[in-house]
Amino acid sequence: GGEGSFIAQAHHQAAGLDGRFELVCGAFSRDANNNARTANRLGLAQSRCYSSWQLMLDAERALPAEQRMELLVIVTPNHLHAPVASEALAAGFHVFSEKPAALSLAELRGLETRLNSSVGLYGLAHTYLGYPMVWQARDMVRSGVIGAVRKVLVEYPQGWLSQDVAGQGNKQAEWRGQPELSGVGGCIADIGTHAFSLAEFVADQTVTHLCASLGVHVDGRQLDDDCAMLFKMAQGATGVLTASQVCAGEENPLSIRVYGDKGGLEWRQEQPASLIHRSLDQPMRVLRAGIGQPWLCEAATQRMRLPAGHPEGYLEAMANLYGDYAKAIRGKVEGHTAPGVPGIEVGLRGMAFIEAAIASHTSDAKWTPLECNP
Repeated sequence: GGEGSFIAQAHHQAAGLDGRFELVCGAFSRDANNNARTANRLGLAQSRCYSSWQLMLDAERALPAEQRMELLVIVTPNHLHAPVASEALAAGFHVFSEKPAALSLAELRGLETRLNSSVGLYGLAHTYLGYPMVWQARDMVRSGVIGAVRKVLVEYPQGWLSQDVAGQGNKQAEWRGQPELSGVGGCIADIGTHAFSLAEFVADQTVTHLCASLGVHVDGRQLDDDCAMLFKMAQGATGVLTASQVCAGEENPLSIRVYGDKGGLEWRQEQPASLIHRSLDQPMRVLRAGIGQPWLCEAATQRMRLPAGHPEGYLEAMANLYGDYAKAIRGKVEGHTAPGVPGIEVGLRGMAFIEAAIASHTSDAKWTPLECNP
């Protein structure tokens, strides 16, 4: 979370947006100078700036309850997600982690066991599931507005890895290209899981089988930078998922289209306030976000802060996850998942998806089951 970390800054800004969280401590970098500078920039006392996450857990656990941290946010490279989460839960802290949740499904099963024996909450930062109009789309699917779902098309093209930027000193690209830090998946784990979780969330059904092809387009790269697949869903829908980080010129146009026997829905992350609704016997309409819009569902409206025409975006979507987490902590919610926040089950589905996609790519079989059984 030190200097140079995009996602850490996003978390800090999102957590503070609604005034429900205060940053009280941190272990920001293994570089002592970076760690100290980050704490100073954030206005944090050096006594609560720790040189390692292990020291932070030990020191914070020893503080009086009214002073110690309550929620640990994990914004490290992937290899530390599960180990830090496991130790934090054992120490009595709630956990909010970047995804993927672990390096492997087996490792995540170990974290699940630790979670079930703890009293903590566990959440994953699938930020795109915090957008109000994503919840509106899901509500319209659930209420039958588009009929029985038949087709799901989801894509997430980026262009930032079109060249060997890891070889040019880009730290974000460097660790993502190392299996020991990133895990067995590259693009499929980094952004493919976002597309996958969005598809299952909006269509409101799970993927059961997939047929995947993964590719590496930059010489010397160890992990995939491009992927495409067909998939089948539990209630009969079929779909196509593409994710790529070598689509030169693209920024962050995650999008989804869901079609039923009565109509379809379309949402695009770069225009998040709009949800397109198409039907067989009516003109196309565009639903717009904004508090007070009577045609929007409650789940969407309660995730909005501004009237129509005032853009809300990525930070607000992440802030919605933090808001739901705050409600769960203060409300002493039973169980291990904060309502509205993707939890361990989403993490398990994501890891099963990564491993099924890789298995499909290396197999001659047409369809590979996506299994997420204990």
